[in-house]
Amino acid sequence: MELSMRLLCALLLAAGTAAAHAAGAPTLSDIAYGSDPDQRYDLYRPATSGKAPAILMVHGGGWRRGDKDMRRVVNNKADRWLPRGIAFVSINYRMQPKAPPLEQARDVARALADVQRNWQNLGVDRSNIVLMGHSAGAHLIALLAARPELLAEAEAQAVRGFILLDSGALDVPAIMNAKHFRLYDRAFGNDPADWRAASPIHHLQQATPPILAVCSSRRDNACPQARAFVARARQAGTQTEVLPLDKTHGEINSELGEATEYTAAVEGFLSRLSPQLAERLR
Repeated sequence: MELSMRLLCALLLAAGTAAAHAAGAPTLSDIAYGSDPDQRYDLYRPATSGKAPAILMVHGGGWRRGDKDMRRVVNNKADRWLPRGIAFVSINYRMQPKAPPLEQARDVARALADVQRNWQNLGVDRSNIVLMGHSAGAHLIALLAARPELLAEAEAQAVRGFILLDSGALDVPAIMNAKHFRLYDRAFGNDPADWRAASPIHHLQQATPPILAVCSSRRDNACPQARAFVARARQAGTQTEVLPLDKTHGEINSELGEATEYTAAVEGFLSRLSPQLAERLR
């Protein structure tokens, strides 16, 4: 029987929140991009000279919990990409009930804008940033892909691409109108207008930077929603891919960065986004 999303989130947290041991401590930690204590990010900077392409990671946790320094969020990814000259930025954002999903997406946009504004001090190539998110975090970056006005509000520039790691929601009304876990009620409430406002597929009407949607074939609706979202993006002119995996929701997050076909497929996508990324991933 499929585990509930609530239990999955609890299991992720139980794995620990210690910072990546192999990647080492962040080069810079708890950089503020807003006035709230949760509006912070960590930068893991490769030991290379010059500007580094960057992956900005948005953790999951059911829109209510999670942290930027969780081992499953950071370790394998930073261990894999820092030696290849790619920076890794892991962000926190305001949790519910402090902020609803749409405001959380705005926090992600604000964090991105801050990295882009301070690229020289951070040693990051602001023209080569990729947004990556897992679970609820994947939902938030999908919202930014579908609603570019949220990026514009934060004065954030376009990114090279989006990598959705088993999104928690892509068609919110479809989830809410069917049998669903209670965490969705807490996240999206009972107003259909709020569901639509936070539903990526309902706002995807224009071409976006390329999108890779990774999905767990073990979750009933994960890959069908990913395929529907990708189909809508293609209709709008976006280069998109779906990567279905026979992995659990948590494994899709924690195992990315291991020397596997899965990591190779994600790196293949990254390599197609820019010559700078391709050079580092040869």
